[in-house]
Amino acid sequence: MREPPAVLVTRPEPGCAETAAAVAALGWRPLLAPALVLSPLPLPADIAHPVQALLLPSRAAARALAGALDPGLPVLAVGPGTAAEAEAAGFRDVRHAEGEAESLVVLARARLRPRQGALLLAAGRGYSRTLAAALRDQGFAVRHRAVYAARPATALPPETLDALRRGRARAALFLSPRSAQVTQRLLRRAGLAETVRGMVALALSQRIAQSLAGMPWRAIRATPAPDSLALLALLGRPAPGMEDEVA
Repeated sequence: MREPPAVLVTRPEPGCAETAAAVAALGWRPLLAPALVLSPLPLPADIAHPVQALLLPSRAAARALAGALDPGLPVLAVGPGTAAEAEAAGFRDVRHAEGEAESLVVLARARLRPRQGALLLAAGRGYSRTLAAALRDQGFAVRHRAVYAARPATALPPETLDALRRGRARAALFLSPRSAQVTQRLLRRAGLAETVRGMVALALSQRIAQSLAGMPWRAIRATPAPDSLALLALLGRPAPGMEDEVA
């Protein structure tokens, strides 16, 4: 009996299941390995104070604010995935940048004016400090608030560990530098650092790819743009004959 070659999916839930389904549709066997566990935080008391726009640097931030703010508030999202999440959360006036924090600053500078009021930057706890500083450098008053927490996973799932020990994984997907760092730490802790010699690490950006340089991956490749569809295109379909023999 033969089974499809496996791909490590390190994205946090609920996005992990979504990416795993897309990986399976390409003909791979997804190995779930969410590197981070996301959970909403109690919203700050001033979260609904008037601002000229809401800035969302992640999908998790959009989910955390569903139903908490005026749905007509203008929203600038970091990329199309975050924009779709904001619309699903009920926001009606949503624009998006090109997928990186720098492009979100460019979009804010093009569409907003500092004199028209403060910006609400909703992010994960400990995230987006550089983004907040860059917006302030453009003259904006920024209300930077944590709306969710992301804690590192403590272990890889048993099924994933078993597949890695048997050398089934041929690639790994990484969507953030922190997920890359946590995954590599978990692999080392499990005594599986050498298994990556048979795997290609696929990263959503060059910055993420740089976070992977400390382990002996067979290759490290980055998308030309921070787009999840580009990451799946980089993965592609398994080549003929890549299936694994199983008992």
